[in-house]
Amino acid sequence: MSAPHPISSSGSRSPALQSLNSLIFLSRWLQAPLYLGLIVAQAVYVYHFMVELWHLVLKTTSIQETEIMLVVLGLIDVVMIANLLVMVIVGGYETFVSRLNLQNHPDQPEWLSHVNAGVLKVKLAMALIGISSIHLLKSFINAERLTDKVMMWQVIIHITFVLSALLLAYIDRLVAPPKGEH
Repeated sequence: MSAPHPISSSGSRSPALQSLNSLIFLSRWLQAPLYLGLIVAQAVYVYHFMVELWHLVLKTTSIQETEIMLVVLGLIDVVMIANLLVMVIVGGYETFVSRLNLQNHPDQPEWLSHVNAGVLKVKLAMALIGISSIHLLKSFINAERLTDKVMMWQVIIHITFVLSALLLAYIDRLVAPPKGEH
């Protein structure tokens, strides 16, 4: 004897299955506190940025060009990490939790209108490459303070990020080719 089918003869689902489906669907809201936590992390980065900028301004008359460049690259690094956080917060929330309903909002990011998990992964990979590039540039400027082994590993890690992003983009294109391609 077989188990009864969860869909009755009238085409409706059993109450137990409907409850399970609702619970599973509602579980996406467990991610909302994670996105709120990332907003707090972004506020910490804003504070860090302002402190570093203030230190740079205070040292304006006594600082050398190389040190200015390193501090500015550090500030750019913070901005790029903040951009990464925005992509994760806004894109992740929109993709996995709930629609933000920003249609026709003048500040809606262009990329948000066509975001999905694949696009988000590729954008995040590209942001990581940018952050890694800034870090690598800072290391090259500071090369006399680093060993060849440290520099080599930083380059290897950066190349790994680049190759990973290329593979992610390629796989995303294979799975969901752009509209108009078959």
